[in-house]
Amino acid sequence: MVRQKKHIQSKTEAPSLDDASATARIQWRQELLAGVVSFFAIVYIVIVNSSILADAGIPQEAGIIATVLASSVGCLLMGIWGKSPIILVPGMGINAMFTYTLVHGMGMTWQQALGVVVLSGVCFTVISFTSLAGQLRAAIPESLQEAISVGIGLMLVLIGLQKGGVIVPDQSTMIALQSFADPGVLVTLATLAITCILFMRNVPGNLLIAIIAGTALAYVVGAVPNAGAATGGTFSWAAYGDVFGHFTFQGVSAATLAVATFSLTLVIVFENVGLVNAHLQMSGNPERFNRSLQANALSVITCGLFGTSPNVATVETAAGISAGGRTGLTSIVTGILFACTLVALPVLTLVPDQAVAPILIFIGGLMMPSVKKIEFDAMHKGLPAFFIIAFIPLMHSIVDGIAVGFISYALFHLAVGKGREVKPLFYGISLLFVLHFVLQTL
Repeated sequence: MVRQKKHIQSKTEAPSLDDASATARIQWRQELLAGVVSFFAIVYIVIVNSSILADAGIPQEAGIIATVLASSVGCLLMGIWGKSPIILVPGMGINAMFTYTLVHGMGMTWQQALGVVVLSGVCFTVISFTSLAGQLRAAIPESLQEAISVGIGLMLVLIGLQKGGVIVPDQSTMIALQSFADPGVLVTLATLAITCILFMRNVPGNLLIAIIAGTALAYVVGAVPNAGAATGGTFSWAAYGDVFGHFTFQGVSAATLAVATFSLTLVIVFENVGLVNAHLQMSGNPERFNRSLQANALSVITCGLFGTSPNVATVETAAGISAGGRTGLTSIVTGILFACTLVALPVLTLVPDQAVAPILIFIGGLMMPSVKKIEFDAMHKGLPAFFIIAFIPLMHSIVDGIAVGFISYALFHLAVGKGREVKPLFYGISLLFVLHFVLQTL
């Protein structure tokens, strides 16, 4: 009887081991696929960021190399240290601050502005490796954290509609619907439909398949201008030699350096705290917040060294998470693909905006359920959350939208006599956001 029981037990254990092995293989495939999806969702940053850096005086070819290296190293740092599927690349909005505020507005050279990036990265790193990071997270009410997720989702939708050519600027109504006679609009909407259907039917690799289908469709209907002009060009590293490691603090006054560093640190800290938290909540791994924020902070220092504006936990991370990314392997795969971009750039640029934009729109929709956790019945809590949700996309700034929500949350609680419910640190954060707006007027 004993032998028979052992025999039966060994038979039942074997399938469980096989099941575990099969589950592990599926998870690996999901992570690899998620890394590829994340890469294609964000690879546009290589061209866009370098063009903004060029306005600051950094040669475009050098800016491309700097963007690729900063993105690759940032993703690898996040994967190895943060162990999260978060993608780190030079952030939109912050790159504009680098060029149009630090360089054009404050009169710095791009080398001095890179020095500010390094200093801001050091400040961010100190914050992330101390208890201050956890205190910051605990001080932010849950309703505001959820509102940030929803606001970012709506901003993704807006970006996706604009990138896909569905909406265009209009002098009378600010935004207008593009004519359906435009083949690009039809490709965007058709790819969005494909994306939703594949996802709802749980097709493996749904988002990547949608990107490939959208790319093929765009070329078939002629939605890609100059489609036949694609060539396999080569890159020269010569210009990059004058950018790598050329940050400096010379020639800039201490007051200007202090104001610039404080402003940039304020923006990158609070934008990334919100983004990292939102992405980790979406992936179901909130306990990885501290290490993910630390990896993010360290990557900002490398950005100043490589020659670009600071990295952020990009909103397109949601694409990889939705494709099954749950661990650092996702970001490692994306980082490796970024490293390959320098030799594969002509091929990667064949993916048109109409194939990527629907992914952003779709992911924005997936972030909407967070709105159910917001207490709208209590107006002193609900209105600030609403301000964040509305102002992030309408102001086209994650930081400014968060700032309005935080300031109003503190103000409204004081106005209704419930100021003691707000943590002192939150009041300090709100005052810093007030200072952020004041500095913008100087």
